[in-house]
Amino acid sequence: MVRSATGELARLNATGVLEAADVHVATRVSELVGETDDLVQVTLALVVRAAREGSTSLDPEHARELLAEAAEESSTPVEGAATDDPVGDTSTEQSGAVGDTSAQQPDAVELPPTPEWLDRVRGSALAEAGVLLVQHDLVYLDRYHREEVQVAEDLRRRATTEAPPVDEPVLEAGLERVFPGDGWGEQRAAVRSAAGRLTTVLAGGPGTGKTSTVAGLLALLLEQAESRGRRPRIALAAPTGKAAARLRESVLGSLGHMPELDRQRLGTDIEAVTVHRLLGWRPDSGNRFKRDRGNPLPHDIVVVDEASMLSLTLTARLLEALRPTARLLLVGDPDQLASVEAGAVLADLVAGYGEDGPVARLQTSHRFGQEIGALAEAVRVGDADRVLELLAAARPGGPVEHVVVHEVLEADEALRPRLLGHAERLRDLALAGEHTAALRELGEHRLLCAHRDGPWGVAPWNDRVERWLAEASEHPGRQVVGRPLLVTTNDRGLGLYNGDTGVLALRADHRVVGVFGEPGAPIVHAASTLGDVDTAHALTIHKSQGSQARSVTVLLPDPDSRLLTRELLYTAITRAQESVTLVGSVEAVRAAVTRRTQRATGLRHRV
Repeated sequence: MVRSATGELARLNATGVLEAADVHVATRVSELVGETDDLVQVTLALVVRAAREGSTSLDPEHARELLAEAAEESSTPVEGAATDDPVGDTSTEQSGAVGDTSAQQPDAVELPPTPEWLDRVRGSALAEAGVLLVQHDLVYLDRYHREEVQVAEDLRRRATTEAPPVDEPVLEAGLERVFPGDGWGEQRAAVRSAAGRLTTVLAGGPGTGKTSTVAGLLALLLEQAESRGRRPRIALAAPTGKAAARLRESVLGSLGHMPELDRQRLGTDIEAVTVHRLLGWRPDSGNRFKRDRGNPLPHDIVVVDEASMLSLTLTARLLEALRPTARLLLVGDPDQLASVEAGAVLADLVAGYGEDGPVARLQTSHRFGQEIGALAEAVRVGDADRVLELLAAARPGGPVEHVVVHEVLEADEALRPRLLGHAERLRDLALAGEHTAALRELGEHRLLCAHRDGPWGVAPWNDRVERWLAEASEHPGRQVVGRPLLVTTNDRGLGLYNGDTGVLALRADHRVVGVFGEPGAPIVHAASTLGDVDTAHALTIHKSQGSQARSVTVLLPDPDSRLLTRELLYTAITRAQESVTLVGSVEAVRAAVTRRTQRATGLRHRV
């Protein structure tokens, strides 16, 4: 809370619409440029709020809804606000400070019609100083407007640049060789389209064969290049270290179905890095890199997986670092959660290009069974009635299950056998030094939460499972061995990345070690060498992106949670390989399916 705030900024801070950072930026920048219009100051604060929540701009209509809700909330009498107790007296000197619920609460700024509102922003001191900019009926901070325009222009320029020539007969023969039979039709069509373009967006849900398509495309592009006598330089990247490691593993795994000659073309020395590492960190800048237009990447082909997590800023830096003739392949699921930073680039590109342009879609999923696939599709298209119908028809213990609860204590009772049983099996295997079996058990089940804190969040549920383990153990107290781990910072020295999961286990000499990686190839590190790790009996849905488990339990918060959205629920459901259980009220399920992530962006209109 900002006690120095006054007027409408103070009121919106008091009602929770604006956080301290929003108010401080609006106040200080307005002072610097001499902005005196209260409406424009509030607009700046709302634009900062929008960027903080993932939008690249402010939609005035959405802002109008927020301000109307705030006006209604601030006009509601607060119990105990009026009192004769001198200790609780609010002096005139403090009037307008956060927490003042007396009659001296400032009146809300009167909102004019949107065209007039935008005209006042256009004619403001903040606009003259280049802080705010209005375009397409959206209000931008200058930085995000420049980045949107740059991304659209770079993509347009790449679309008009001629791609390397394709030997069609060689390509068609290669497609039949690498993707034989009737089951690969979508992959063949995607590769055929991508071979003739410099930019391709490969969109598809979990299990649709995106990585197999990438591996096949790379092998066939290498074959095409053989006649030119120069092997293309290839870069594989992803927004996070965990996603980069999984990209490498998946591409190598996809080589198994290819003929020997194509496997040799691609090779097994494939490396994948984070996009940040690919571009090269600069110690003097938080959003600029060593690679840029003046010092472009040397690669001929750049593949970026999990592109739904790309922010607008990172996409802008990537595009400006590509050589004009370099191929770019963006791979991901546009219906999943977007970047935690501003922008929804992949979703914007898929929506903006539509049926035209460089988008290739894979639609047939082979990851999970019919029941989970039907549920995920109903969530994806926003059909709440169909989702509830599928959940109502689900049988206990089946691939899809809905445990209806309204209170945390009900969830506690319903989930204890499942969560405790999984934790005990994990602990027993870790105590026995069965590293492979422990990693396999770790991948058997995931508890996913929308929130980190609060009654439905990761933190209390991790504590709850720890307490259950202690109560069920012959040795009360915190159970160190068997503790599931979530890596929270990148450690290139150990080969561990933010988002990696593992377990503390005993080694043959009874020392405690951290075990990570895949069950078939455990990676063991002394516990004392591990950096920042969290307990991972429960994970946030955001942290689960790029991973999967045989069985997934999704803990839904109250229906009015702002985090409860269609994209969040879809991402959670599609982490499951064989079974998924939703735990929450019917109202929470309906709210999740009908509420979309509100990100105001202009990129889809620009492309």
